[in-house]
This record gives sequence, structure tokens and C-alpha cells, in this order.
Amino acid sequence: MWNIKIIIIIIIIISVETSQGGKVTILWNQQVQTDRTIPNNKPDIIIRNNEKASCMLIDVAISGDKNVIKKEAEKILNYKVLTIEIQHMWNVKTKLISVIIGATGTISNSFRKYVSKIPGKHEVKELHKQPYWALHTYCGKY
Repeated sequence: MWNIKIIIIIIIIISVETSQGGKVTILWNQQVQTDRTIPNNKPDIIIRNNEKASCMLIDVAISGDKNVIKKEAEKILNYKVLTIEIQHMWNVKTKLISVIIGATGTISNSFRKYVSKIPGKHEVKELHKQPYWALHTYCGKY
């Protein structure tokens, strides 16, 4: 699963770099130094655009198919404090983008909305939504 996560992170970084043409600072797997102690201060990708005074925190996770929506909500709650802290420290508008994919390719309804906020060209073709009956059959609850 880590290999898939790393591939997704690299694809996001490459698409942002090619679309922005060096106007942004991209930090990967970097801890954010803050004045206060924040437990979740290491998102997967930080994209800081100095021209637009904006910052994106992108966190990528591979989850079990049943936990995709739960994991997405968990990531948003975990990084809320860091988002507010970065807004105050760097004086930028900050957004959190949660990219969560199920182990078999299941995605949440808001996945496309989050991915569309990331600069660059993105297509979601290979991923699919698992049918409800197939998920229960697979898990032995049918």
C-alpha cells in the first residue's frame, strides 16, 4: 500500500510543478514548525504559492474500502488545527485536500471535488466505485 501512496504523491507533485512553472514551493514529507505544539503537523505535501498568498495541505491515504469516508473525515479533523496555525503564521489562505482511496480503488463522493482543487491536469479513470452487494459478498456478510 505504501508503494501506491508514494506513486500518487509523486504524480501530484509532478503535475503541480509542470502546471505552475516554478511559481510555487512544494514541500514533501516535511514537518511544519509552529509556535504551539500540534500533534498532526506533517502532511504528505505542502504547496505554497507566494504570488497568490495561498497554501494547500495535501494528505494521501490508502484505506480499507469500508473506511474511506471515515478516514476522509478523520484527516480533515486532524489537520484543522494545523490549517489555522499556518494561516496565522504565513499570512496565507490555506486549504486542506484529503486524497483517500480504498484498497480496491473505492473513492468517496467528494474525491473528484478535492482532486480538482489541486493545480494541474487530473483524470480519474481507473478508479471505480465498488457495488454494495459485491462489497458485502467479499466481506462474507451477504
